[in-house]
Amino acid sequence: MTIKNSSILNNTHHHYKTNLGDVFFFDHYFIAEFKEGLDIDYSSFEEIHGLIKKHYGNSPFAFIANRINSYSIVLPDAARFNTTFPNCKAYAIIAYSAITEKIYQIENHFFHFNRQIFSNIHEAIIWVESSLHPKK
Repeated sequence: MTIKNSSILNNTHHHYKTNLGDVFFFDHYFIAEFKEGLDIDYSSFEEIHGLIKKHYGNSPFAFIANRINSYSIVLPDAARFNTTFPNCKAYAIIAYSAITEKIYQIENHFFHFNRQIFSNIHEAIIWVESSLHPKK
């Protein structure tokens, strides 16, 4: 399900159409819906990097990848993503296929973020919010 077709669209603070796809910013997390067939590397993520800095600065935030399309992340760039975003406290992936689930498992060997995979957007949001605001 796309964000545009979901009830959470009403909670969006900002929506951007970027070189990589649609990005929706909320209070403490953002949701990305990247375009089909992309190879996302560190340099292609620059526009979104700027938006993250604009919205969250050095504050903790979470990233939800709503993988409605098939794309790849250039894994040798994972180390740069890891060091550039130390304030990313949760990274949720919404998988709609078994292939995406397998890709998630491979990516886990390269990314050092607190990552989880989900089958729907609502579970992912609950998890990122609890990761950002743990109960004491």
